[in-house]
This record gives sequence, structure tokens and C-alpha cells, in this order.
Amino acid sequence: MKFDTPATTNPIDQLKVIGKPTDRIDGPAKTTGTARYAYERNAELPRAAYGYVVGAGVAKGRIASMDLGAARASPGVLAIVTARNAGKLGKGDFNTAKLLAGPEIDHYHQAVALVVANTFEQARAAAQLVRIEYTRAPGRFDLAAEMDAAQMPKANDFTGPPETKAGDFAAAFAAAPVQLDARYATPDESHAMMEPHASIAAWKGEKLTIWTSNQMIAWGAGDVAKTLGIPKANVRLVSPFIGGGFGGKLFVRADALLAALGARAARRPVKVALQRPLMMNNTTHRPATVQRIRMGATRDGKITAIAHEGWSGDLPNGQPETAVNQTRLMYAGANRLTTTRLAVLDLPEGNAMRAPGEAPGLMALEIAMDEMAEKLGLDPIEFRVLNDTQVDPEKPERPFSQRRLIECMRTGAERFGWSRRKPAPGQQREGRWLVGMGVAAAFRNNLLTKSAARVRLDSQGIVTVETDMTDIGTGSYTIIAQTAAETMGVPLDKVRVRLGDSAYPVSCGSGGQWGANNSTAGVFAACMKLREAVVRKLGVAGPDAEFSDGMVRAGGRSVPLAQAAGAGGLVAEDGIEYGDLDKKYQQSTFGAHFVEVGVDAVTGEIRVRRMLAVCAAGRILNPKAARSQVIGAMTMGVGGALMEELALDKRHGFFVNHDLAGYEVPVHADIPHQEVIFMDETDPISSPMKAKGVGELGICGVAAAVANAVYNATGVRVRNYPITLDKLLDRLPPLA
Repeated sequence: MKFDTPATTNPIDQLKVIGKPTDRIDGPAKTTGTARYAYERNAELPRAAYGYVVGAGVAKGRIASMDLGAARASPGVLAIVTARNAGKLGKGDFNTAKLLAGPEIDHYHQAVALVVANTFEQARAAAQLVRIEYTRAPGRFDLAAEMDAAQMPKANDFTGPPETKAGDFAAAFAAAPVQLDARYATPDESHAMMEPHASIAAWKGEKLTIWTSNQMIAWGAGDVAKTLGIPKANVRLVSPFIGGGFGGKLFVRADALLAALGARAARRPVKVALQRPLMMNNTTHRPATVQRIRMGATRDGKITAIAHEGWSGDLPNGQPETAVNQTRLMYAGANRLTTTRLAVLDLPEGNAMRAPGEAPGLMALEIAMDEMAEKLGLDPIEFRVLNDTQVDPEKPERPFSQRRLIECMRTGAERFGWSRRKPAPGQQREGRWLVGMGVAAAFRNNLLTKSAARVRLDSQGIVTVETDMTDIGTGSYTIIAQTAAETMGVPLDKVRVRLGDSAYPVSCGSGGQWGANNSTAGVFAACMKLREAVVRKLGVAGPDAEFSDGMVRAGGRSVPLAQAAGAGGLVAEDGIEYGDLDKKYQQSTFGAHFVEVGVDAVTGEIRVRRMLAVCAAGRILNPKAARSQVIGAMTMGVGGALMEELALDKRHGFFVNHDLAGYEVPVHADIPHQEVIFMDETDPISSPMKAKGVGELGICGVAAAVANAVYNATGVRVRNYPITLDKLLDRLPPLA
């Protein structure tokens, strides 16, 4: 199905199933422990051996020697895989560094060996006996020290151009009567998902099957094939359930490759789960940024000049954190400049983490907006409203398909009680607590990518959907089932959904907030093709056929849907492919985050007291699942604001707190009352579903709203995340 004109009325608009707060159909399996994740395929693979990964002990250098003698002689050991005996290995399109290193080392904890044994305990014990000597080389580990050497990265579809200009920023900024020039910093952060990167691999002749935890099945199968040098047709990836990813499982990692190599060496299936301490350094993370924002405005609050410059680092041939990109679209202003610079660092790979670009970018921009509002003597909401735009500020001829930022702000202000906020900081106290409110705009682009599905109708009237789309805890099973039920006119319990298998048609996958809208649009396309097959089979008038309650009605006839299937069933396959509507219209999602905090006037302890998110993100396919996505994202935003930081050892180039004991994330006690409001919106420019994404919009802006609330409570402006006690204590207001 080609989508190149705005959507008109279609079966989804019936809203009998779509748009309803529906329980997750995979919920019972997950709550009873019967949903099998990547590491839990014991029934199919009862003889699976265990692999234990050995990570590099230096961040930069080479292996001088590796003694495997004691490890090989250890009880139960079946094989040891290293770069010397693994055979010729390539590098996947989506991996910056090799997944199995040797002799050169690119980063700390890069995999250098896999020990395979009959039991996990035997593999772990033998791995401790591997003796490796390294020749260290000097490395570049400090972003601040490398900023002067940072270069413009190459443009691609995800990052966009490294620099954009409009008007004459320098002249307009110099002439502006009110100016802001400030620097902000965000730290390295970890995805810290509950399920580790885990895989089981098994060979059958030349065919390889990997049960793995991966968000993008087609990408993963392609990278495994390219790395091993085998045809993609010989690789099957299976990933029906994923215990969290947040972008960290967009690409196959060392567990998948090493499981395949270990299984080949041991001649039996092999299970590999990255040890928790390896996850922080061996896999990807959100890279640290330094950001400079300059803003000039008239005295009545109109922005005349805005510049946002961002620096981040990655391994050679890596990608930048595009923290400036939302500033190209957020606020009006004729004179504009954005630049992205990338430094070469010998740290573990920096890559996508929930809302890459916008999440760290708004951590800076939305503090800057508050700072500028204060300079102007304006309410922070009114300043944002005053500088709203309904067109792309860099390309004024290109309107937004939908942009309801002002409504989000106004709605949230009324619901949150913003009028009770005291504009002067440090003025509201409740006992020993300093109380403040903060606000920030939320923004995340709506990304479109083709997605396909196969739909089967059987003689019982059951509709089965097959697509390699994944469910990372987001509710993909349910919204796909809702889409098929709505389109085919059957109850939800008559739909079966099969996901996460490279044997199925290629979907958009889970990432970039694009999963829900695109995957359901692909399922809708396949269902519409199935409807065509049904009306042909039944011989009813096609355009007027009504699919409802398991029946097909047209021309005075009413025929059971199942009758069309016959004994052999009917199968249809199709997908959604987009035209150029996203070129003609800027497609984005918008929102507003409101936060109230209490700060202990003596200790500086910060407690988030209540939170509100207002989201305008097209049609909400399942409000119950969407709310869960947003409150989870809000929680993650609190982590980014107050506690999350990979502590970097700049001498030796590794993240010190590489486990869930040292890397702090919010727990239930940290999170108070959360409320989510979805604006009643459809966007026919986006897709036949008239939906967008919302899971990443929920994190964008949250950290800045927390930071702005802390400032309102204390008068202490922190521009360097996370906002920890040491950044507040000596600047808190006097107690008396």
C-alpha cells in the first residue's frame, strides 16, 4: 500500500477496538512466567551449553599474549573462541567496533574470548583462568579535552546535516537587547534494562538460528550474516519477547555473535548472556554532551537570534549525539545557527538511547528557555507561547502537519495549578522543604519507515498476523491485534499475533518512537489486501462491503467471514510504503511536562512530589498502553535529571559503576503521583492509522522540567546533569 496522500475515512476510524484502553494480550504470559525470553529456550534446546564472555582489561592497546591452557583443562570446557580461531569475521553495518576483538583493542570490556562449557558455573570458572597480557596504548577518554579537535560528522538520514543556518545569527545576537549565553552538560548514561543482552544459537548444517533479545530483526539478521560471511538467507533471528531495550538492543551485540561462534565450535547449541558488569562497557550507551546555547530577544520577548552548538564523542567512524536537532524546529526566530561536532574517543560505543538527540538536547534547551524568560520578566509558559511557530523555522514554506504545543502548555498549566507557582525562586516553604514548580516543552519527531505483515484467515474465522515487529515491553502485540480486529471486523479474541521472527515479513521494528504507527499501518495494509481477497471469494460488492462482528455484509447479503477462508484458508501480504508527505509537511509530536519538587533546605535532598505530562501525538491506539509508556518515560527522565551518570575513569577509559548497584536508576520510592493527558488528535498526514509515536515524547523535556523546578524551589541554577547534592549544598538559601 502506497501512502502518498492524506488519509481519508477508513475502517480504523470506526474506533470499535482501536482507541480503547485495552489490556495487553501478552500480559498473562508475562505475569505467569510462561513468556519465554531469549535465554529461556530450554524445551527446544535441552542440550544447550553455556558461554561466558571475557572482556578486555584495557581500553586501548593490543593483546600481547593469551594463555588458554588452564582454561581448556578446566572441568566441563567444550571450546574457547577467540579472534585467532574464529575464522575470518567481518563487521556489521550497525556496529562501530568489532564484536570480537583481537589483537587490537578498541574499548574496555570489548569481548576477546568466549569460554564454552557444559554448565554456566564451569564456563565462569574456566573464564577466570584465561591469562591475557596487554600492551597498553594511550587513549582519548575526556570529551572536554577533545572538543577543540572535534569535527563535523557526515550527514545521514538519522542525524541530518551537521550544521544549519538561517539569516545572520551573529549580527542579530549582537544587536539583541536581551541576551543569554550559557553552557550545559549531560553525562554518559546507560540503558540499564532489566533483561541483559542474551542469545542462544544453534546450527543445522549451514543454517543458523539465534534466539536473541533484539529490537530490529532484519537489521540484526543482516549484520550477523555479514559478520560471519554467510548468506542472509541462512540466518534466522527469533525475538518474540524482549525484557527492555531503550535502544540498547537496536543492533546485535557480542552475545549473539559469540553464541553463534561458540555453537559452531562446540557443535551444540550455546547460550550466552552478557554479565551485568559487561553491559555498561561492552554494549552501547548514551554519550555525554557539552552544549552551548545563545539566544537573543527583544524586550517584549520575541526571539530574534538562537544558536545551539553540541559536542559529543564516539569511536572512530561513530555517530554524534544530535542534541541540537530539536532546536531547528522548536521555536520561531529569523536568525538561526545549529552545529554538531563529533570528537574521537576511545570509549565504549555511543549510540541510540531512548529519544536520542531530543532527550539530551531538551535537557539544555528547556533550561535556557527558562533562563531567558526570567531575564525578560516573563512567565516561562508565556515566553514559549510567544515564540510558537506553525511552520518549520528553517523552511517557512513547510508547515507542521499538526502542532499543538500551546494547547499542551495551556491544558497542563490549568490541570497542574501553575497559577499557584511563585515566580521568584526560593519563596515557597513547607516546613524544612523548599517547594518549586518547573515546566518544559516536549518534542520528538514522527519518523516514517516502511513496514510489512502477513495475515491469514482460517476456517474458524481466526485472523493470524505475522510480522518481524518486536515488543520491547511497549504493547506491540496488543495494538497489532487491535488493528487486525478493527480492520477485519472480528473480536479481539479472534486475532492471533506472531512477532519477532526473521521468517516473517520485514517490519519497521522497535525504535525511534516509530514502532506503533508504522507497524500497525503495515498490518492495516495487509488486512485491507485480505479484505479484497475475501470479497472476491464471496462474490460480494467490494467497495460497499462491511466487515463487522465476524460477518461480511454487502448488497443485502450477510456471509460469515470464516466462509471465505474455506478449508485451505486465505493469506494476504502487504506493507506500508510512504510517499513524500513527510517532505511537504514537518511531522512531529509535542507535549508539556510539569513537575513539582521539594528540596530539603538543610541537606539539599530533592524529592519529586508530582508530575504531569500533556501529549499531542496523533491518534492514541491504546490509551492504557500509551499511558504506561509515558509514565515509564517520565520516570526515566527523573533518573536523567537527578541520578543517572556513568562515572568515567578518565585515566583508564572505562565506566566504573558498571552494574545496577553503582549505576542508580529511579525506584518506586522516588516516583510520586504521575498524571498523563492525551490531546484528542488525529494526523491524516502521518499514516492510515492517523497516529504517531509517544513512547519517547514522554522523556523529552522531563529532566529540564525537574531542573527548572529545583531552581524555582532554591534559586540554584544547575546546568550540569545530574543535579546532585554537591551542586546545591553550598548555594542553598539561608535557613532563617
